Amino acid sequence: MTAVYLNRIATAVPDHDIHANFVRIAPAMLHDERRLAVFKRMAARAKIEHRYSVLAPGTAQERFDAQGLYTLGAFPDTRTRMGLFEDQAFALARRALDRLDLASVKDRVSHLILTTCTGLYAPGVDFQVMRHYGLAESTERTVIGFMGCYAALNALKAARHFVRSDPQALVLVLNLELCTLHLQETSDLETLLSFLVFADGCAASLVSAEPTGIELLSFRSTVLPASEEYITWRIGGSGFDMVLSGQIPASIASGLPPGLEAILEGGRAEDIAHWAIHPGGRIILDAVQKALGLPDRLMESSRRILRDFGNMSSATIMFVLKDLMERASAPGPGCAMAFGPGVTVESLLFHLPQAGSSASAAPSPK
Repeated sequence: MTAVYLNRIATAVPDHDIHANFVRIAPAMLHDERRLAVFKRMAARAKIEHRYSVLAPGTAQERFDAQGLYTLGAFPDTRTRMGLFEDQAFALARRALDRLDLASVKDRVSHLILTTCTGLYAPGVDFQVMRHYGLAESTERTVIGFMGCYAALNALKAARHFVRSDPQALVLVLNLELCTLHLQETSDLETLLSFLVFADGCAASLVSAEPTGIELLSFRSTVLPASEEYITWRIGGSGFDMVLSGQIPASIASGLPPGLEAILEGGRAEDIAHWAIHPGGRIILDAVQKALGLPDRLMESSRRILRDFGNMSSATIMFVLKDLMERASAPGPGCAMAFGPGVTVESLLFHLPQAGSSASAAPSPK
């Protein structure tokens, strides 16, 4: 059977760091001292220093952003938000794709997979990528939508299937999310805390049979028991309405260990040299680390991405994998894991080559 590799990853974020501004203004939506105190305490403990947005931060006390999209008492409707997604998404995609040096292999690209859960329009970003970079109009385009933070692993899974069915295939994977377009005006503490972690970001990668980069070994999907309503994502009249329950860490702590043997295909956690855990938030990472008994050093990439970028939904796990490719001190087996609606756990077993040897490698243009 054809071996399949994640050859290269490029990442990009918008120009505007909005985290400090959000922490400054968000308490204005809370109307009692108890909730205000909890928010400030959780913000201080979030272990996030930077989050980026396509929206420039505001300066007035009642404005989250410079253009006044999120003015207290006048948040926008879904149509306005989707118009902004259409205006901004492709520019961020281009930033990542240019860093990937897509132009050098564009004539070889046979498939394009796009993941996003934060916006939609048609013809969409996939079509714009095809036309802007001169990909063949016969390029097979697949859009994976509304699967949330674990969608990138589903995209890699589909890419692996494509390459195994056609060893000459070169699959371009694009994970693009503008999470900050869905901020809601709310006095619900749990909802507001969920907005404390989300950010915008994009990852672009190439998957093929050429033996450079991370070898994609196997994938598995697992649903944690009685967790269906812990993560939900629905289209509302004022943007997309997300629910992130405070029960998620406990669900992971109790539900993940029984499924670990199947995820690792009979292996043991201590045999895995590299872990790429989706940084859904500090408490998510804490829950996974405790459930799996992982030492701090194996969580460094995930915690670094959370600190520097926040949670960019489907793009985030690719940022973690890129960090591992560039920084890991030795080759060895790895496991990637991301969480989303269900609560679904998507996982990937992979093999990481010598650290730093493949982060800049790409399939030859031929």
